[in-house]
Amino acid sequence: MRKFENLKIGFLMLLLLGSFAFGQEKLCRTNILDEDIILSENKLNQYQNWDFSNLWTTTNVSSVYGVIGDEYQRIHIKILSATQNKEKPNEYFVKGKSMVKDNICDFEGKIIIDKIQARKQLYSGVDEEFKGKIKNQGLLIAHYQFFENRDQNHSGSFQGTLQSKWILNDLNEIKYDDSDLISDNYFNNAFIGTWKSYKDEISKICNWGDYRVPNVNCEFDIGVAEFNVNAEKYASKGWLDVILSNRVGLEVKESTPPENYEYKEWWE
Repeated sequence: MRKFENLKIGFLMLLLLGSFAFGQEKLCRTNILDEDIILSENKLNQYQNWDFSNLWTTTNVSSVYGVIGDEYQRIHIKILSATQNKEKPNEYFVKGKSMVKDNICDFEGKIIIDKIQARKQLYSGVDEEFKGKIKNQGLLIAHYQFFENRDQNHSGSFQGTLQSKWILNDLNEIKYDDSDLISDNYFNNAFIGTWKSYKDEISKICNWGDYRVPNVNCEFDIGVAEFNVNAEKYASKGWLDVILSNRVGLEVKESTPPENYEYKEWWE
């Protein structure tokens, strides 16, 4: 009888654990490159004399998407400049701006490269348009900390980890790797971390990236060929323009947009 009770308890525990696991949202787009196509060796010392700063200022801001908080409120991020520290070549000084709703903040901080890995085989693009133009390419892993201006409203600090894809071209220049840009799964510059308020020290998830948002619940980004947002859950969180442009998901009433709805150069 006791053996049966133990089995019964064990079975119930398995059911509970299964229900708990089922209830958890799976995270998608956690890595910009599959681990099986990159070498494990850290080539940081080999590449410390190259300047990677252009990786974070190349993409048009209209293709940089981000979320802040558990409800995935939209955040806009614009890195205005990244400058290599010549005394510490793996360190970069960064300046930029953030915008949530109508609130804009300036920020400054650092990106520090921790690891540089090369691909096992070069990828020259679908039509091999990069053939002969690439000497090496791979993955950069770093950590960052950015501080918004304390004198501005609703300001705080960002911190987390960063993944970027890079190319060493035939001119010995480090460039942004867009060799597989037309791929449905392409995204780059995955910033994954948190934002913490100066005022009340509340911490919120804050992730952004080029062409996709990294490390988010899989039901958020419903796009296949390109980024798109689940209209039913997130239309009111700053994603209306993305939803309307894709014309899928929940039917959204098209009315005259507010004055600040149209895309503007808000960072200037």
